[in-house]
Amino acid sequence: MAVGLAVTAAALVAAGPREADRARGHPVAEPVHQHRAVERVSAPVRIADGAAVRLLRPGDRVDVIAAQETATGADAARVVARGARVTKVPEPLDAAGESGALVVLSVPRATAARLAGASATARLAVTWC
Repeated sequence: MAVGLAVTAAALVAAGPREADRARGHPVAEPVHQHRAVERVSAPVRIADGAAVRLLRPGDRVDVIAAQETATGADAARVVARGARVTKVPEPLDAAGESGALVVLSVPRATAARLAGASATARLAVTWC
């Protein structure tokens, strides 16, 4: 009986799939591409509406919108950060809050650069995701 099992096992191995036959059964999976981790940085951002910032909590996800007046006098808005994670909402230094309020966001390095550039020329607002 042991000899019969050994012969059967050898026959199955010999009749098994070859390299050319692989597509018949389960195809070989494509190698998984490793995604490089995106380096995230902490970006302090001054939001024009201080009251809106007071509603934020660490862990919230927000989109940051830059609004500015164009040369024709019309308002233009663009999204400069999508799904940014709020990491800190510092206490305001002044009670009036007329100059907006600061929030610290965790964003990819390239997004941090866009936020810094936009804050120099536009008023920033947030929307919750």
